[in-house]
Amino acid sequence: MGEKKLIIHPQKYTSESKVISMRLPTDMLMELDRVAKEAGRTRNEIMQLSLEFALENMVIEE
Repeated sequence: MGEKKLIIHPQKYTSESKVISMRLPTDMLMELDRVAKEAGRTRNEIMQLSLEFALENMVIEE
């Protein structure tokens, strides 16, 4: 099976949004900013895409 990639598509969610707060390690935030700049997207867009990807591909083991 091939390596999973994050493919950036147009925004999927267009409904109402809410502001949340999240703590991230400094190096992770720097990596998010690097990816956002390279993709020509905002940090917020990259975080939303990453969370959407995680939710769609997450496996919860019991």
